[in-house]
Amino acid sequence: QVQLVESGGGLVQAGGSLRLSCAASGRTLSSYTMGWFRQAPGKEREFVAAINWRTERTFSTDSVKGRFTISRDNAKNTVYLQMNSLKPEDTAVYYCAASRTYGRTRVYDYDYWGQGTQVTVSS
Repeated sequence: QVQLVESGGGLVQAGGSLRLSCAASGRTLSSYTMGWFRQAPGKEREFVAAINWRTERTFSTDSVKGRFTISRDNAKNTVYLQMNSLKPEDTAVYYCAASRTYGRTRVYDYDYWGQGTQVTVSS
């Protein structure tokens, strides 16, 4: 079992920045890919970015490239999502998730999920 707890969400103006954190506990994460997803009201949950814990290879969806950066701190067992140049359309609940397979972007490819943290970007 892997337990995930997100934090760092909040209200920010367009153009601002936020850093989300996802603290992980339970199994060792070296064999996992850690991902961030988001879900806006009335929409499906969508992939944002992911990082392979062991290699630190990352990938992200096109809409956040150049604005969002995913990283991890091995000592703290924590994954981060640095979000810059935020737009109102980034408003959503952001979820941290863990998958045993690298390169996946679908919700059902991820085995463990956090409870989510709200990000609201005002125009």
